[in-house]
Amino acid sequence: MTKRTAAKYKIDRRMGENIWGRPKSPVNRREYGPGQHGQRRKGKMSDFGLQLRAKQKLKGYYGDLTERQFRRIFAEAERVRGDTGENLIGLLERRLDAVVYRAKFVPTIFAARQFVNHGHVRVNGKRVNIPSYRVREGDMIEVRDRSKQIAIVLEAVGLPERDVPEYIEVDHSRMTATFVRTPGLTDVPYPVLMEPNLVVEYYAQN
Repeated sequence: MTKRTAAKYKIDRRMGENIWGRPKSPVNRREYGPGQHGQRRKGKMSDFGLQLRAKQKLKGYYGDLTERQFRRIFAEAERVRGDTGENLIGLLERRLDAVVYRAKFVPTIFAARQFVNHGHVRVNGKRVNIPSYRVREGDMIEVRDRSKQIAIVLEAVGLPERDVPEYIEVDHSRMTATFVRTPGLTDVPYPVLMEPNLVVEYYAQN
């Protein structure tokens, strides 16, 4: 199973930030962007540029979602009562691949998508192979028995750079996780600043 390191490192360099907090991110060594023009001095970014960047960063963090996928999630967040930005974060964190990543069953969000796709995960005892599957509060997610000794699973559990958030209860001895509650922005352990309010402004104007 590949971990698509090139994809996530490319996103880090494009954003100029280590958005997953990975110790091997190229941004840790050089903060300028990729390509021959990456070291050019950057001018002050416009409001539109800041909004677009916030959207791209959030899309990239969850496995570089397509614009169509992300726009559909945003539209749903708008329909739900309450703060749209908070609703957006809650919906993104309820994706099955996001929960698998948060539970430290795999080392990256890209690996989580592939892990789910390949049928290694069960939800409430039933196999689910759709990364965008919407987890509900109280759902139990588990790694199927035959997959518990896969190398990337064993590697992920021991990763020191991130902890399991409070809204997910995990038993790594059994490789099970329970989605306790839908989080808000302040509950999610993003390594960098995420600004869903700017994403709301972006879609309001475009």
